[in-house]
Amino acid sequence: MVLQAAHERDGYSSADRERFLDEPAKRGGRTEFARDRARIIHSFALRRLAAKTQVEVPWASDFPRTRLSHSLECAQVGRELGEALGADPDLMEGACLAHDLGHPPFGHNGEDALNEVSESAGGFEGNAQSLRLLIRLEAKTVDASGNSVGLNLTRASLDAATKYPWPRATDLRKFGVYDDDLEIFQWMRMGAPDGAQSMEAQIMDWSDDVSYSVHDLEDAIVSGQVKLEGLTGDITQLFAMAKSGYLNDITEEEVKSALVKLQSLSCWPTSYDGSHRNLARLKDLASQLIGRFALAAEAATRDQYGDGNLTRYSANLVVPREQRVEVALLKAMAGHYVISAESSQKRYADQQIVIKELVEMVLAGGESSLESFFVEDWRKATTDAQRLRVVIDQIASLTDPGAYALHAKLGAHLRR
Repeated sequence: MVLQAAHERDGYSSADRERFLDEPAKRGGRTEFARDRARIIHSFALRRLAAKTQVEVPWASDFPRTRLSHSLECAQVGRELGEALGADPDLMEGACLAHDLGHPPFGHNGEDALNEVSESAGGFEGNAQSLRLLIRLEAKTVDASGNSVGLNLTRASLDAATKYPWPRATDLRKFGVYDDDLEIFQWMRMGAPDGAQSMEAQIMDWSDDVSYSVHDLEDAIVSGQVKLEGLTGDITQLFAMAKSGYLNDITEEEVKSALVKLQSLSCWPTSYDGSHRNLARLKDLASQLIGRFALAAEAATRDQYGDGNLTRYSANLVVPREQRVEVALLKAMAGHYVISAESSQKRYADQQIVIKELVEMVLAGGESSLESFFVEDWRKATTDAQRLRVVIDQIASLTDPGAYALHAKLGAHLRR
């Protein structure tokens, strides 16, 4: 009773700590959320993020982030911001580590290709795939019938890792759960306001935005794709990118003002020549921007909700408009100069071909083309849509090099 009361005081109830399958700890001394974090760290899916693209191709040089290093950086931001607002730090770190587990090879380009070819099976969405890994695909816990329930995380941890807490809809591109994963999703959402993100998911979401907006820009500057001295002259293109891709109600005046404010920061570099001094200045820029964006959200949220543990559905994260605009502008820099660059388009087109041909070849090869842990699902499938979903699960799990290798292997087999 005393322990339960203490748990309630920290902002989390026994229901928040509940698992879909009761699974007592194998050893004492750890909280339920610490157990969740450990399960995510030891997962197969997290390891594979080390060879998946963030934005820059990570093996083009040794500097750019991978999807794993982005997740680690997001976790550091989310843990500290969450702890400052009273959220459990292990829960926050675990949610941030898990938020991109479902991303396929080749980043968002691979996601678009898989969504196109899986329309008849319910589409593909990286966030829904992340939840599917956590509750089904990762091998950790099975029920009495031998069916996998994935990592069997607590209700609060699963909810914190869910950026879009709703199923697929015809008018929405983003969603967080496939129709055949609704059972555990609905269990997870018991008592939650319809369509609302938990406080922890909001912190994770903002930490993700902060991390990749700052670090993708850093990578692009080091690679030479962003020229700091040319930003003002490209303000119209940057506004268009920010509005179409990141903040649809942003104005050009806001973008101009945000650029002036960023350029007036003492840490903002005016150029980059690859020297140790310039790289140190760039790292200082990243540190100060992350602090600026995290502290602004912390202060604004505390101003509205006061002291205490702001957890689950007791509050909402408040991010000032100024910082949302600045983050959208930073994202637009990477979007305009890297993602939309002509030099990237040929690579994206080739990657789309690889993904689409892989779907055809794995479908044709059946279980002989699947990794062992997908074979049972293939054998259980009774419809074309179910078999296609297994193939999508297989391909989404691949690293970038793994996708190329499997494509070459299956292609060589077909040519015999």
